[in-house]
Amino acid sequence: MSFASMTSVDGVVSRTEDAKISVLDRGFLYGDSIYEVFRTYSGVPLFYDAHWARFENSASLIRLEIGMSSAAMRERIRATVEATGAPKSRTDVYVRYSITRGAGPIDLAPSSALIPTCVVIVKDAPRWPDVCYSRGVTAAVPETRRNSGSALDPNIKGGNYLNNVLALMEARALGADDCIMLDGAGLVTEASNSNVFFVLDGELVTPSQKAKNLRGLTKAAIHEACRREGFAPREAEIPGEDLRRATECFLTSATREVMPVASIRLSDGTVRELPEGGGEVTRRVSALYKEYVAEYVREHAAESFF
Repeated sequence: MSFASMTSVDGVVSRTEDAKISVLDRGFLYGDSIYEVFRTYSGVPLFYDAHWARFENSASLIRLEIGMSSAAMRERIRATVEATGAPKSRTDVYVRYSITRGAGPIDLAPSSALIPTCVVIVKDAPRWPDVCYSRGVTAAVPETRRNSGSALDPNIKGGNYLNNVLALMEARALGADDCIMLDGAGLVTEASNSNVFFVLDGELVTPSQKAKNLRGLTKAAIHEACRREGFAPREAEIPGEDLRRATECFLTSATREVMPVASIRLSDGTVRELPEGGGEVTRRVSALYKEYVAEYVREHAAESFF
């Protein structure tokens, strides 16, 4: 069941299409902002505390004072969710909350007098086409490389996504759904806005922080869910050339969950075909993740926005 998307700007809630920020806001002018995204299951905000901890880390990395507590943000989100009417229909939602450094002079150096802007967007939880799971998505390795971690740490979950946008546009031009980005040294980092896992030589592997990538919360949940079953994924350096040996691949994020990759177009234009709908490992990980989420939702039922 769909409903009107609603947005809160500094506590003022309106229809998303009517929401406004200043044209002098640094989030708009420079991407000088941080954000988090989660979805609900039965109204429960998935991994809310972990999202807030990562939000605080992002703020620290860009020297931004958030100016509000986790509890205050939760209540602002709750008010925005209630304004959509989703609780009445018990419809799960997508939430994106962000803090910008605020509006001020057009100057790269931020004024000490800036007041942060808080934006909360609530809309329908995404519904990916069935084919994304029954068949899988396609990926391509673009020439666009991931920003160096020493230039812009990907663990700043911030509003400047131009690097990813350009890589995704390149992959789409090559006929793929998503991109798998390499860093300057040719190591696999992540997809456009998702973490990525591979099965290499029968082992489940995901890029380590040697090739800088976002410490994904879905990725962490998968590590824990698999660890409980005795086969935790290994984090390792994965050269782009190793993708020729991949026998399975999947993407993970708050909204995609575990999404199989059906093929990877490599840097030289050759295509590595992978099992349709995901192989045995992908399907097992998907089932374990769903069980992990269901357990989390049961344990945090009192936090439901419904």
